[in-house]
Amino acid sequence: MTEPGTSAEVGPQLTEEIDQAGQRASRTVELGRRGFTIAVFIFVLLIAQLLPWVGEHRGYEVLAGQGGGIPQLFAATSTVIGVLAGALALVTRRWWVSWCCAAGGWFASVDGLLAVWSQQSAHASGAAGGGPGIGLLLAWAATIVLATLWMRTAFSRS
Repeated sequence: MTEPGTSAEVGPQLTEEIDQAGQRASRTVELGRRGFTIAVFIFVLLIAQLLPWVGEHRGYEVLAGQGGGIPQLFAATSTVIGVLAGALALVTRRWWVSWCCAAGGWFASVDGLLAVWSQQSAHASGAAGGGPGIGLLLAWAATIVLATLWMRTAFSRS
């Protein structure tokens, strides 16, 4: 006969708790220092929204519909994926959210390339584009860095 609290009684309960902890850990990613770096670049994206993107239009104005469709698409994808989904992934540390940030970040990076290109292309026949603003370039660079960091985070889970 075993006494209460012995290994025969605690064994199955402890095993179940360990299995549950392992399952929880398998669904999350460990961010470490990379999490701080990601948070800094999310902040850079927010700062870029305050700077000029297209002519005199700031990033948040482009997001609201001023300045053209292609820059607006990049403003939307960089804000939704880079800022909102990135913040959600930092808070929850869920592996699938980090994958969404990685894939979405690369999509937003291509949008950024197209947005920069659209500002360097001719707006009318023979007329040069106004050129991308500093905020657009900063947001594009931050999006590329965030996509790279999220990709490394998503692949870090073993």
